[in-house]
Amino acid sequence: MKIGQKVQVYRLRDRVSKDIVNKLGQQGTVKDFKMTDGSGIGAIVQFTDKTAVWFFEDELKPVE
Repeated sequence: MKIGQKVQVYRLRDRVSKDIVNKLGQQGTVKDFKMTDGSGIGAIVQFTDKTAVWFFEDELKPVE
C-alpha cells in the first residue's frame, strides 16, 4: 500500500462508531500512514466527502 493508492474498506476489526461503519464498502485514497498500537501500521484514508479515517491495513484492499 502506498500514498495516493485507491483502496476499499472491506472489513472492520473492532466495534466502531456508526459513522465509520458507514465507510464499509466505500472507496477512498490513502493519504498517510500511522503507527498503531506498536504492532503495525494503519492507513489514513480520505473519502469523496472529504472525511479521513484511519484503518488497519488488513481492513483495506486495493482497488484496480
